[in-house]
Amino acid sequence: MIQVTIAEKGGPPRRLQFDKPEVFIGRVDQNDIVLPKGNVSKQHSKLVLREGRIVVVDLKSTNGTFVNGKKIAAPQVVRADDKINIGDFVLAVEPARAAAKAPAPRAAARPPPEPEPDDEPVAEEDYAEEGAAEAEPGLDSEPEPDPEPEPEPEPERPPPPRRAPAAPPRAAAPEPPRAAVRPPQRRGLPQKSSLSPEILALAKLQKEIHDRLIEYLDLRRLDIGKLGDEELWNKTEKAIRDIIAQMDQDGEMSPSVDREGLVRDVLNEALGLGPLEDLLADDDVSEIMVNHAAQVYIERGGKLVLSEKIFSSNQAVLGVIERIVAPIGRRIDESSPLVDARLKDGSRVNAIIPPLALKGPSITIRKFKREKLQIDDLVKYKSLTAQMAEFMEMCVKARRNIVISGGTGSGKTTLLNVTSSFIPEDERIVTVEDAAELQLHQDHWIQLESRPPNLEGKGQITIRDLVKNCLRMRPDRIVIGECRGGEALDMLQAMNTGHDGSLTTLHANTPRDALARLETLVLMSGMELPIKAIREQISAAVNLIVQQTRFGDGSRKVTAITEVAGMEVDVITLQDIFYYKQEGFDQNGKIKGRFVATGFVPKFYEDLQRRGLPVNMNIFREE
Repeated sequence: MIQVTIAEKGGPPRRLQFDKPEVFIGRVDQNDIVLPKGNVSKQHSKLVLREGRIVVVDLKSTNGTFVNGKKIAAPQVVRADDKINIGDFVLAVEPARAAAKAPAPRAAARPPPEPEPDDEPVAEEDYAEEGAAEAEPGLDSEPEPDPEPEPEPEPERPPPPRRAPAAPPRAAAPEPPRAAVRPPQRRGLPQKSSLSPEILALAKLQKEIHDRLIEYLDLRRLDIGKLGDEELWNKTEKAIRDIIAQMDQDGEMSPSVDREGLVRDVLNEALGLGPLEDLLADDDVSEIMVNHAAQVYIERGGKLVLSEKIFSSNQAVLGVIERIVAPIGRRIDESSPLVDARLKDGSRVNAIIPPLALKGPSITIRKFKREKLQIDDLVKYKSLTAQMAEFMEMCVKARRNIVISGGTGSGKTTLLNVTSSFIPEDERIVTVEDAAELQLHQDHWIQLESRPPNLEGKGQITIRDLVKNCLRMRPDRIVIGECRGGEALDMLQAMNTGHDGSLTTLHANTPRDALARLETLVLMSGMELPIKAIREQISAAVNLIVQQTRFGDGSRKVTAITEVAGMEVDVITLQDIFYYKQEGFDQNGKIKGRFVATGFVPKFYEDLQRRGLPVNMNIFREE
């Protein structure tokens, strides 16, 4: 509640109370407080109650709003002893609850809460889960009296009016229970040592500016749809600079704060992707993991490290997620709390929010390099040898069906991109993906992407639907970003019915595991096929399994290129053509090993040689 005392020059004061977080002031009747004078605008200003403090916001009035004789240029926090001048009227404001419990003798007790934005415990509490107070017994009642512990002993004493003034020592009695209540509110938060007080204070300041920015721009009255992107960014930047200038004038900012960096961070959080902007621009960062607002990890050089970048609040993380998913027609809310999406540069995004993510909204971004990698780059990075690269190129041109297998983050999609570059330019390629990531350079390329259900649970288009459809599109090659379900059966049938040269990826740790995974995915299609029939389908359809592995030092290597040789009784036989032999680690912890050619020559190479086609048999010599 907000209590407002209004006095007109030459007139008696009057008091009003409002049980609402926003109070509008102006000349016309639609306002909560009507000041019927010509020097007051129709909607002059408003008061906003936020976190126990009152902020006054000028609504672009003609004559301006003044606090203690100074015209405000941005939202400003006002205290009980501040005077707000609007035309011929003088207003004093304070939270109504505080006014009822805190008469004149205790008015001096109001300043202590003001330093809260700089106090470390308050900064950490900003990152608590939304709704955490309601979830914990007693939390919804205990935090209220924190600024005023004195009245709490009163229920314990029968005659509170007479004894309370005479018992100042007992005022400290509520402290132990209050200390016992606060720790649960921090459950799930990083320990104090994980973030420096400077970073927490900066995040608190950034949140304060962001909150004032919303009031300053008054987004409900600003028609964003009519503003171009550049105009919106310019208008928002000017508003942020006005707010920072006002806070400087009021002494609310430390001189050590980087003003320009603060403007950029708040602007990015308001309209862009917040602290993710700098991380996405850093070419050395390959993956970004936002665990919650106060904890952002990155992968740099194959190693996970804690970034110093943080969000100002969990609400800011949620805002970034919404800005990512909205342009591609996807949504995230309590009814649909997880989503897969992509950025404009092709980076893959997964987001999950409460109630599934207990610590707050979480984002995982798999970045893709701006430049398209070529097979020579993988040879340079020692992911495979030149002989293995030559063999894979020949397999693609000879229209072998290839499955790229590997664990999470092993580089399967990157290898699929590179392998697809060997497809001849005159062939028609259709790619099918859950979230579009492939970056093919061929012109004759149709890119299909699945679609989640709408708000009514309708309109979903699955990977399997797209695979079935692409068979009617006269493709020369079908490339499926990843097989995760029943579409594996449709892919195998396509490979067996004239669509040779198809490519896909799946999650498995070895070539043998990849076959078992394919069997499981086919069973997920709902077709009741015997295991032997499934294995015969796999044996006839898949020609090659390329195993990609990520090692502990962050390096990624092709650890096996294996041919599917056929069936023996009920078992699919495999034959390694190349494999990686690990030999230990060097003094820097980097993995040591070498690529080995087994000497086995695949059947199709022998066929190509018999047909007189130029093939290099030397690549199969044992090393």
